[in-house]
Amino acid sequence: MVHAGGHNSPAGSNPNPTHMNKFAFGCAVVASIISIIFGYDTGVMSGARIFIQDDLKINDDQVEVLMGILNLCALVGSLTAGKTSDVIGRRYTIALSSVIFLVGSVVMGYGPNYAVLMVGRCIAGVGVGFALMIAPVYSAEIASASHRGFLTSLPELCISLGILLGYVSNYFFGKLTLKLGWRLMLGLAAIPSMILAFGILKMPESPRWLVMQGRLEEAKKIMVLISNTEEEAEERFRDILAAAEIEEDGAVKAVGRGVWRELVINPTPAVRLILIAAVGIHFFEHATGIEAVVLYSPKIFEKAGVTSKDKLLLATVGVGLTKAVFIVIATFLLDKVGRRKLLLTSTGGMVFASTSLAIGLTIVHRFGRLVWALRLSIVSAYTFVAFFSIGLGPITWVYSSEIFPLRLRAQGASIGVAVNRIMNATVSMSFLSIMKTITMGGVFFMFAGIAVVAWWFFFFMLPETKGLPLEEIEKLFGGGDARGDREGLEIQAKRVNNKI
Repeated sequence: MVHAGGHNSPAGSNPNPTHMNKFAFGCAVVASIISIIFGYDTGVMSGARIFIQDDLKINDDQVEVLMGILNLCALVGSLTAGKTSDVIGRRYTIALSSVIFLVGSVVMGYGPNYAVLMVGRCIAGVGVGFALMIAPVYSAEIASASHRGFLTSLPELCISLGILLGYVSNYFFGKLTLKLGWRLMLGLAAIPSMILAFGILKMPESPRWLVMQGRLEEAKKIMVLISNTEEEAEERFRDILAAAEIEEDGAVKAVGRGVWRELVINPTPAVRLILIAAVGIHFFEHATGIEAVVLYSPKIFEKAGVTSKDKLLLATVGVGLTKAVFIVIATFLLDKVGRRKLLLTSTGGMVFASTSLAIGLTIVHRFGRLVWALRLSIVSAYTFVAFFSIGLGPITWVYSSEIFPLRLRAQGASIGVAVNRIMNATVSMSFLSIMKTITMGGVFFMFAGIAVVAWWFFFFMLPETKGLPLEEIEKLFGGGDARGDREGLEIQAKRVNNKI
């Protein structure tokens, strides 16, 4: 079997191991805890919104701003996170994100009025931007090619688990007094933030980032820890060296210089297609309507005939549970079925579910609460979440974190996250207003149409990346051998290996 170095694998090596490295798995799990905190914040705000509106006496427009401001601030965080992670490293960027979350959670939990609550939400939003960019990138950079889909989807799984915990928190804390309940819901996220800030410092740095810094001996030691055999570690390490633009003297080019120029101003044809693919998948993840279902699920179920607060919160717990279960299924399918098949199946299912949800809600709106239409609406909402979670949800983060070349990965991923947050904010801040104009059923007809466009985009623009080393993926987009002459680069890699 020939790999990036151009040599056959040594006898006994296992460059594509059939079993997952436990240390790499542990690293990915710890890194993904930051995503649980973000998911919790998203889920808990869905229910806390009801109590905040009653307590602070705010109107629907203020609610929309409160819901969406987190994503606008996350835009700032995501655009900053790429450069930050290139400078201070992936590990310290995760720690910084957790500290920002901690501060935001404390301020929101205090929340004596709408203005202070907004400040806390903005601070947490910056943490969201950091978290969404760095967790998948870190997981992708420590994973082997054969298990990268599973490990890189863990952050999305953790977001779903966090959303579910947020819904459960809504249900139990909602039974407390009005002034205390929602503040405990929001402030609780400070505890895991504090734990993670210290815990992540015990984990190793990404070996790919260390190579870009010229810290080759450290990188090689970590690569041995996250590989199943020394031969596999050597194979993966050689691929990274070849991709890291090693100078003739064995030094590595300074990271971060000219990255924006290579990404946006003067990209190669391959990088341009990679950027379009990353931006497109992030755009369609939220343009197809998942935020409307997750964030405003109590409103949807209220329209569908569920009236009491207890039943509304229980129904949203069901949404969170559905999301978590189907993402668990997706994590095990990603490296077997592949990204592309799951993505197309998922998006096609979302077209069907959005359409049936729109039909159900429209009939309820025009003809009253017919039992079959109410049931159709509720089942369709759950079906929509299930199809999203088995494909588009996790694959967005997996795909965008693995397609960029090493030198462009962090800041390329940050562009994708920025687009993701813009669309998230657009949907969350406009949903109620659009609903009042074209009805809730009309909104979901619109989402169904967008999902049709998304399916065609994915079909034509997103090639399969399953099982390929990160250093090989650029070729799928027409980049050829992005490392240039294999033999020359192999000689340079050997020279560096000899030095360490």
